[in-house]
Amino acid sequence: MIVKDEFLNKLRRHFSLNLYEVKIWAALLSRGVSTAGELSDIANVPRSRSYDVLESLEKKGFVVMKIGKPIKYIAVPPKEVLERVKKNVKQEAEQSVKKLEELKDSDIVTELTSLHSSGVEMVEPSDLSGSLKGRHNLYNHMDMTLRSAEKSISIMTTSEGFLRKMEGFKPVFEQLKQKGVKIRVAAPMTEETKKAAKELEGIVTIKHADINARFIVVDGSEIIFMIMDDKEIHPTYDIGIWINTPFFASAVENLFSIAWEGMQDVKVKK
Repeated sequence: MIVKDEFLNKLRRHFSLNLYEVKIWAALLSRGVSTAGELSDIANVPRSRSYDVLESLEKKGFVVMKIGKPIKYIAVPPKEVLERVKKNVKQEAEQSVKKLEELKDSDIVTELTSLHSSGVEMVEPSDLSGSLKGRHNLYNHMDMTLRSAEKSISIMTTSEGFLRKMEGFKPVFEQLKQKGVKIRVAAPMTEETKKAAKELEGIVTIKHADINARFIVVDGSEIIFMIMDDKEIHPTYDIGIWINTPFFASAVENLFSIAWEGMQDVKVKK
């Protein structure tokens, strides 16, 4: 059996198998039905390990043990394997989420929160800052920062950034609106962004700004600003800076408010 290492590595990544498992599985697929000894020779896997590997594959739903002697194994069709793996991944994910949800009101989280609070009290305000690398990390931190808002949120972004934020943070904006948080967003308006703006009518106040800038100010105390142009950078290389400083954040918010007065209102088509 000749199977390229690159192909075996893909199988390992996609199906979460180890090297011996993908070798035995690929060998069995090429035969349909075979014994552990035959598969060991074909896949170049030690015979002492082939039985353990086949037992593992059987538990995961990749193979079926044939009744009779000598013991033989039957390969499950790849499409069926894919469905079984999807089902298992979904079940494991749901169980993990359930366990994490149960931790919310547990003593563990209470103790961790207390530990964090006591630690923050000892931190200088100037130390509450950090760099955020990659758009995924950026948006995770934005989500957390936005949800902590009590009074106001001011956002300056690009057309592409506007679409991302309106799609990703709509549920957050709806919750904040119910809390009475004032949300202002300034971005270059195009036909596409106007369609997205319509979805948030009555929730977020949006104005057209022909300015190429990316930042978020929350409650005049926290600010996240991006230092790269999202049109010229791959999402994985995007970089943001988060600072918890009322002095700087309130200054930026005041400048935003001055600019806000001169911006054009967005007319959403009914």
